[in-house]
Amino acid sequence: MKKWEYKVVDSKDVPRAGVLKGRDRAAIEAYLNRFGADGWELVNMDLLQLEGRTDFVGWAKRELTK
Repeated sequence: MKKWEYKVVDSKDVPRAGVLKGRDRAAIEAYLNRFGADGWELVNMDLLQLEGRTDFVGWAKRELTK
């Protein structure tokens, strides 16, 4: 039987574009692509859009290789 490990992904962990600036699309994509490169698959994500800002929290999984 396959075994999985899980990780929480959160927009608060994405670097900001600068002092007092929000996160841009390229920074979010780079953040998520790092997880993909490490074998993580995003399986769920909740988005919150408020005043032109997008925040998210999600869950990723990857198969344990032990």
